[in-house]
Amino acid sequence: MSQTMPDWSVLAATCPSRTSLARIANKWTAMAVSVLGNGRARFGDLKAQLEGISGKVLTETLRDLERDGLITRHVYAEVPPRVEYELTELGFTLHEPLLALCRWAEDHIAEVLVNREAYDSR
Repeated sequence: MSQTMPDWSVLAATCPSRTSLARIANKWTAMAVSVLGNGRARFGDLKAQLEGISGKVLTETLRDLERDGLITRHVYAEVPPRVEYELTELGFTLHEPLLALCRWAEDHIAEVLVNREAYDSR
């Protein structure tokens, strides 16, 4: 007997896909996935490229992405230990959509700022 998959909908209050949407809608997730789309990176390299992120928040973001199967963590038995992160196959399916959102933010920030100023001056 074949098992049918449920119909997932982020609009339904009880749908577990909401947790995935919340994770990928997080600004640090979008930026980390964008950086890792360029290849493996060490923690320090990620932190340097993601200006403004704290070590604690980066650690939490990476753990969450690893838990969801979007990145893998590679630990090398060296002294000092070396750890690298990279996108999984599933993570790469998210890279392009998040990169598009990042590009949209960059391409349209001037318009957004003008609109904010007009709104706030009312």
